Amino acid sequence: MARSTSGMDKNGQIAALLRDFAAIQKSKQSMWGYKRAASAILALEQPIETLLKPDGTLQKIANIGPSSTRIILEVLRTGTSPTIEQAIAESDKAPDVERRRGLRNHFLSRAQVLDALGNAKLTGPRVEDYHGDLQMHSTWSDGSQTLEDIIETGISLGYRFCAVTDHSYGLKIAGGVSMAELAEQHKEIDKLNRKYRGRFRLLKGIEANIRADGTIDMEPNELALLEIVVAAPHSVLRSPDDQTARMVNAVSTRGVHILGHPRGRMIGSRPGVSADWDRVFKAAVKSGVAIEIDGDPSRQDLDYDIARRAVGAGCLFALDSDAHSTGELAPYASTAIAHARLAGVPTDRIVNCWPLERLLEWARSRSG
Repeated sequence: MARSTSGMDKNGQIAALLRDFAAIQKSKQSMWGYKRAASAILALEQPIETLLKPDGTLQKIANIGPSSTRIILEVLRTGTSPTIEQAIAESDKAPDVERRRGLRNHFLSRAQVLDALGNAKLTGPRVEDYHGDLQMHSTWSDGSQTLEDIIETGISLGYRFCAVTDHSYGLKIAGGVSMAELAEQHKEIDKLNRKYRGRFRLLKGIEANIRADGTIDMEPNELALLEIVVAAPHSVLRSPDDQTARMVNAVSTRGVHILGHPRGRMIGSRPGVSADWDRVFKAAVKSGVAIEIDGDPSRQDLDYDIARRAVGAGCLFALDSDAHSTGELAPYASTAIAHARLAGVPTDRIVNCWPLERLLEWARSRSG
């Protein structure tokens, strides 16, 4: 069974194998144990090879038990894990594991993110160029952070602005806000912006849903009430059918500013939207819509490989965290920045790196 390892470092390879092993466990306790181990490896800030002791044993890593340690050492010694490969071959889940292996290309481990951020040979945005995050969720929909939490955390990170983009009413499963709730949220945002005037600006945003036919789940007059509209697909994400028309229609819709997590992919779970992305990028350039690089580690969408094509098409970009808690804001945004550096995205084409007035002027041009 061939492994799909495009773009993976050793941390990513080991984490992927541990997830494969988790998928065939009969015990839920074992399954979650291997999943925790995989997450711990992906979160390491250094290559796992550097944690090998001179005697060939591994330094202690939180959430890594003896069984996972044996597998890690096996991979470090041989480049693969015969233990896992044999177990998969003998299980009845081999086809599903193989399918999942095809859904993890061009995902970065935390160690790779930090390497890209510090690699002087790469061009594109630096963390210090990043002035604010334009996709995140609060307690008004499915997030755990309050609006003031977002502001205070943003200030601590040196940001000048952020957009709160809770889910629109068409996505009830994610706690989508009604228009009445949105009006109340806007009153709170106005109050907070008065309190933090001169220090920080919280923008009134929404993550609108792109329906299967490419229309947006909000009316034009409703979109006009927002300063930032992120339109993103949340359905038909496993179909191999071409959805180019859907995505072209979305980026051509007046009032949309950002095409959020364009593919809607999820690591090891779903491939996301299938489309002629060059046509989508061309349409986005024509409309002045920014293409998002979503830094949620499980999304990383667009990834650096496809983002290079968007660079060549002349697209604008938005680099966002898609955070649902304050602890996710900085690391998830840095993942998006790392992908942008690997793709060679020019800093001047990244709306998060613009001064606030330039950002607002662009946003008004899409809404007017």
